[in-house]
Parts: sequence; C-alpha cells; structure tokens
Amino acid sequence: MDPYVIQMNANGDLPSVLDMHVSLGGRSSVPGKMKGRKARWSVRPSDMSNKTFNPIRAIVDGMKVKPNPNKTMISLSIGDPTVFGNLPTDPEVTQAMKDALDSGKYNGYAPSIGYLTSREEIASYYHCPEAPLEAKDVILTSGCSQAIELCLAVLANPGQNILVPRPGFSLYRTLAESMGIEVKLYNLLPEKSWEIDLKQLESLIDEKTACLIVNNPSNPCGSVFSKSHLRKILAVAARQCVPILADEIYGDMVFSDCKYEPLATLSNDVPILSCGGLAKRWLVPGWRLGWILIHDRRDIFGNEIRDGLVKLSQRILGPCTIVQGALKSILRRTPQEFYHNTLSFLKSNADLCYGALAAIPGLQPVHPSGAMYLMVGIEMEHFPEFENDVEFTERLVAEQSVQCLPAMCFEYPNFFRVVITVPEVMMLEACNRIQEFCEQHYHCAEGSQEECDK
Repeated sequence: MDPYVIQMNANGDLPSVLDMHVSLGGRSSVPGKMKGRKARWSVRPSDMSNKTFNPIRAIVDGMKVKPNPNKTMISLSIGDPTVFGNLPTDPEVTQAMKDALDSGKYNGYAPSIGYLTSREEIASYYHCPEAPLEAKDVILTSGCSQAIELCLAVLANPGQNILVPRPGFSLYRTLAESMGIEVKLYNLLPEKSWEIDLKQLESLIDEKTACLIVNNPSNPCGSVFSKSHLRKILAVAARQCVPILADEIYGDMVFSDCKYEPLATLSNDVPILSCGGLAKRWLVPGWRLGWILIHDRRDIFGNEIRDGLVKLSQRILGPCTIVQGALKSILRRTPQEFYHNTLSFLKSNADLCYGALAAIPGLQPVHPSGAMYLMVGIEMEHFPEFENDVEFTERLVAEQSVQCLPAMCFEYPNFFRVVITVPEVMMLEACNRIQEFCEQHYHCAEGSQEECDK
C-alpha cells in the first residue's frame, strides 16, 4: 500500500493550510478534482424510512371526519391507560422516581443493556423454578417496543420472514418491513376466544422463517391463552425449530377468572425472547422502560444471540437511567392492592362494555379475559350503507362523537377495537351512543325479515 505523501511548497517549509493537500496512492485530493461524484444536491430518504409504514396512522390519519359538534368526543381508540386520569400509577411508583432523581446517582450513562443492579432486580422478579433467570439473561430497553425491535433485528435478516398474529399489534409489521423482513400472518379464531389456528400457522413455516411472534395477553383482542393452548403452540415451534418472540407486555394483566402463564415456564426445548416493560402493568407508558428476558435452557441461542443483543443495544446506549434507578423500589414496594384494583376496574368495564354491545343487533363482541381491549364484530350485511369497518367507525365519529379503531388497522376487517380504560360513566355513555348509531343504520338482511320482526 502506498504511503501518504505530503506535498510541500518550493522552499521546503511546511505548507500553509491553504496550499497543502494529501495524495493517497498517487490520487490527488485537491478539492474540485474528485472523480465519481458530481457536485450537486441530491438528498433522498433512505430505503428503511421509505419502507416504514404504520397502518394505524395511515388509516386514522386518512379518516377526514369531524365529530358531532353537539356531543362531547369520547375516544375508545388510544391504548394509553393514563389519558383520562382515572388510572394513576401507585404513589410508591411515583415516590421511587422522585427518590432516584433526588439521589443524583443516575444522571450519567449506564451500560447500554442497563445497570447490573437493575437487571438483577428484573431477573429476581421474574425468576421461577420452571424458567430461571439471572442478570445476564436480561436486556433493558427503551420501552417494550424497542425490546421487540431488538429481538427482530437479532433473529432475522432481510429476505427472511416472521410469523405475526392476525389480528395483531401493527408495530410488528412496521418494524419488520422497515428491516426488509417479510411478514406472514397467522389467524386467530374469534369463535374460539382468539386461539391460534395452529394448522394454518404451521403451514406458513418455511426455510426462511426466522421467528414466531406470540402476543399473550393480546392486543387488540384482550384474549388470554390457556396453558394447554400455549403448549400446543410450543409443540409447533419445537417441531419446526422456530424460536419464539413472546410479547408479554400485558403479562399478569388478566381478570380474576383467568390465569396468565408465562410462555417460557412451559418449555425447556424452545428458545424464547420474552418482551415486557413497566408501561401497562404499572400504568406509566411514557417512562419508556422495557426488557428482554432470554430463555434458552438448551443453549440453542448460544453466545451469539446474546452478544448480538448487546451490540444492538449499543446503538442508543440504553434506556433512561433515572427509571432504572427507581426500578428496585417499583418492583419491591408497589402494593398488591394496586394491581388488584387496576384489574378489578378493567374487568368491571370489560363486563359492562361486553354486555351492552352484545345486546345490540348487528354487533358481535368477543368477551376479553385480560389486557385493556375487546374486539367487536360488525355484521356488515345488516349495515349495507357502509362498505367496511373503516366507513362504519368514521360515521360513528361523525354522528355520535365516539372513536373506536377499525380492525383494518390490525389486518382484520369488519371488526373494531374498544379500549376499556376509560371512566365507567364514559364507557356507559359510549355504549349508549353506539347502540343509537346501530339502531339508526341497522337493516334486515335479505331473507331475514321474519327474524327482524321478532
């Protein structure tokens, strides 16, 4: 390789800044002499940005409709439990943050995967004999969404595919397609409380399948898988040698008549990256602290996946240090009564909403068992003036000032999603307005006049 050549002026003195240039391998670096690039402005967005598409934003932003000015707007569309102020976090959680801030210990950089002490707290909190955890099995992230992004980035390459639930959280597709990863949709069955169509799921798997995403409890369905169904899902993954990305952000947010089973407690064979965070169970989504729990008891991931997650986490140098500093107190001091009261409220609202909507002709709600949502089927044949769920929900806003998300946002037409975190009086009013709307637009399907007359 040719050495660098520094050209000097004629009298041998070191050149001034203006008349010195460097020759690399005989090529002049004089400004204006560069080859291969014409000096002109050409700034374009990257392929990654062009591939990034959020279907919820695209659909909702495209709904150019104004609410009824005579009715106060009720939004049942936002998956943020803090919006209406009726579900504050526990005072112990807030105090933990104040103490961490006042200590002055958490103003600098932490390791990109999080403080060791904070990771030890998460490992201890989620450790159980069926799925043991140590600090080395925990990666802290900026919210659960970044946890999902890191898992996809470490497991899949451009050109590979991932298996995503339908209906399912739109972020999976948004992240995957921005990375050049193909999305294959497997079906959830409303008539079976949104269980997975396992046969159809397995038919999608090929040599390019990088991982299976399992979201339990579910957004947008509010469903919770039974232990037996989870074991059947794991059997498919084991048979096909496909790792699982378990989105468990709503873990433990299940109603009293149901039990949540962490997926990793049911299998020794399938490697699982479980994603969670503070956002929903502790009602602080804006604090942006999530985590990845690495379950790999047969050492299938080995060191490579762990090392890959560490490298990827170094891109943004980890989550907020103050929240990490508060984590020990949040996990240890939040009273059980707080969790119980939150779930009691959600169950009461879910039962109220389900009962009210189930009594409305033309609607078919599916009863939820956890999380913060329920899905409602629209019998479109009884609402012929609307082409689809997007038009149905648009008109619901225009006429009744009630906003629900059309399930087209979740790849599942002719349903809509209701968020059940709103105050009870608001939920009742919304259900009454939905009933009025449906009664005004309901038509008997052809050949069913006799049924309507009843």
